[in-house]
Amino acid sequence: MNRRNRTLIVVALAVLLASVASFGVYRALESLPVREVPVAKTFTVVASKALPVGTMLATGDLKVVPWPTDSQVPGGFSKPEEIVGRGAVQPLSENEPVTEAKLAPRSSGAGLPPTIPPGMRAMAVRVNDVVGVAGFTVPGTRVDVIVTANTGQDSMSRVVLSNIQVLTAGTRMEQEKNDNQPIATTVVTLLVTPEDAEKLALAANDGVVVLALRNPIDTDETKTSGERMAGLMGSPDPAPVRRVVEGKPRMVTPAPPPPPPAYTIEAIRGAKRSEEIIK
Repeated sequence: MNRRNRTLIVVALAVLLASVASFGVYRALESLPVREVPVAKTFTVVASKALPVGTMLATGDLKVVPWPTDSQVPGGFSKPEEIVGRGAVQPLSENEPVTEAKLAPRSSGAGLPPTIPPGMRAMAVRVNDVVGVAGFTVPGTRVDVIVTANTGQDSMSRVVLSNIQVLTAGTRMEQEKNDNQPIATTVVTLLVTPEDAEKLALAANDGVVVLALRNPIDTDETKTSGERMAGLMGSPDPAPVRRVVEGKPRMVTPAPPPPPPAYTIEAIRGAKRSEEIIK
């Protein structure tokens, strides 16, 4: 076999193998399922930046982005004009869709009032760095309210409100993200019922209010009977009381018997007479 024939055979084999490989790839691609890529045909309004609770939404706080049709946001909006001027009752992250549940009712304003649930009240309590648990009583935490009052001759301390949510610390309505630092504040706003608001007002007027920080997963009600200063410090035991019952004979200890008389002997020695005592 000459060189030309060998070249033709090699070329023919190469073409044949290439054809078989191409056919195999074609059959593999043809067997793959058809994947439909969702195409954005609608638009939704999202936050253009991080927005804290109580923010009055403005045009610069919002933007419109394409959104897949088969994954619509429940309660979302398609135009910024529909929500401009409403307050945020929940914090919004950047590029987070704005929904009806995260906004205050129209014409209710912004700030703290729209965040108060129906039937509840927001009440401020003046605190210091110690009463505010060294600044860690931040928005969103829960506390017990302890009142110390003078009840006349004695002082008493007791938990009057349990598992109360902190709405604001000073002027801040939320804790900064990735920020575990304490907040220096002199006023803490608590979310209470009208009945609890009356108790808190009475306690703040006639006693000293102290906040006890709780674990957020601990939701059990705090039930105590209070503590008095006398019970805390302890009191001396009273003097024993001696009771005399009339008509009851008393045991009298008899007097000891007299000593026995001594014996004496008279002795005469010549003209002398003497007495000697025998022991």
